[in-house]
Amino acid sequence: MLRNAFLVLVFATAVVFAQNPPQQMQHPQNAKSAATSEASADPVMDAEAAIVKSDWKAAQGKLDLWLTAHPSDPRALFDAAYVADAQNRLDDAAALYRRAINANPQSFESHLSLGLLLARQGKPDQARPELIAATQLDPGDAGPAMKARAWRALAAIDQPSLWNPGDTTLASNDLLEALKLTPETPSDTLLAANLADHAGEFDAAEKAYRRVLAQDPKSAGANAGLAHILIVRKQYPEAETLLRAALDQAPDDPALTAQLATVLAAQDKAEALPLIEKLHDAHPADAAITRMLAEVLADAGDAVGSDHLYIGLLAKSPADPALLIGHGQNLIRQLRYAEAFSVFDKATQLEPTNADGWSGLAFAASRTNQPAITLHALTMRSKFLPEVPSTYFLWATAYDTLHQKAAAASYYHRFLDSSAGKFPDQEWQARQRIILLEKKP
Repeated sequence: MLRNAFLVLVFATAVVFAQNPPQQMQHPQNAKSAATSEASADPVMDAEAAIVKSDWKAAQGKLDLWLTAHPSDPRALFDAAYVADAQNRLDDAAALYRRAINANPQSFESHLSLGLLLARQGKPDQARPELIAATQLDPGDAGPAMKARAWRALAAIDQPSLWNPGDTTLASNDLLEALKLTPETPSDTLLAANLADHAGEFDAAEKAYRRVLAQDPKSAGANAGLAHILIVRKQYPEAETLLRAALDQAPDDPALTAQLATVLAAQDKAEALPLIEKLHDAHPADAAITRMLAEVLADAGDAVGSDHLYIGLLAKSPADPALLIGHGQNLIRQLRYAEAFSVFDKATQLEPTNADGWSGLAFAASRTNQPAITLHALTMRSKFLPEVPSTYFLWATAYDTLHQKAAAASYYHRFLDSSAGKFPDQEWQARQRIILLEKKP
């Protein structure tokens, strides 16, 4: 069964700072420059008039010439950074924004723009201090809406994800600060829903996702979020209906496609495998999608094909316990028990609280005739999961191998009481062993 790898894609939809590229932002001098004659004797104002027209080349030429003679002019530095940002010369833009901040540390616009740029570049640790600085400064002509944007960008950075442990409380507080300055937007509602979802507050999250969908039925983020709630609750048919409708609107959306594959796999529908294979073909370098395909292939009985993918993933992440466990399970399916034992042993050392790791180690130890390790692994597993017929049988055979007759017979009885005819070969073996173990001398 698929795990929660698709969440990597789901929560990425709430990154609000990427919604408005810099050329869509109001330049703080635009209103003034628009009212200024193009024949102005001030080259900086002339450049700003060119910025109003999105004439980036003309603006850059005027600003470069001016900055040659006035390298510490904070207004010109900001304008030059803005132009570079709009032209997607991001490294140049970041350097110019930093120079503008050095020239005027109180510049709200420079701190905000640098923070947003770094966030778009995937550098949250560098972006956060700049955005915090912006929230502490007077926005001036930029107004409260731009300060609210700084708070929203902070909320997006602070929200937890699979890449970042984050802080749900901190992200919620960031969002509340934004809402003190401007009315709630659908993006705010979506972010609040994601935060509630991550915190396990599924009822609140569902209400928020449905509020977004009431305003925008095509919202991929809200559809993905609501589908996640339904999947968590195992409401697979409802999730499937929702996802198919959403994919009609966005047929190439990877998050929605991944979730549909998850739902189909949970319902043992054959359509899951070709769907995730198609997704993997479109995104061959995406580790989360590769992991999903590996899991679906394993569930479909293709242990060799699945393991090929796990080995590739482990080459990049050799200490990932979940990958090790998936690899170990495939080795078990291929009857490569000694190799599986080593893999599960490593996985349990890396993550001692993972019950699947202990289950695999117990089985591999049993198959490699290491009954003491089997018992240890079963003891560790029992701290996290209840016993099932297969574990009762492992307990019994381990004690039997160690010639602990009373314990072995006890566990064979527990196995028979719980197996309900589902394991006829092992049940026959258990009955025969009980006869011998309980035979009086």
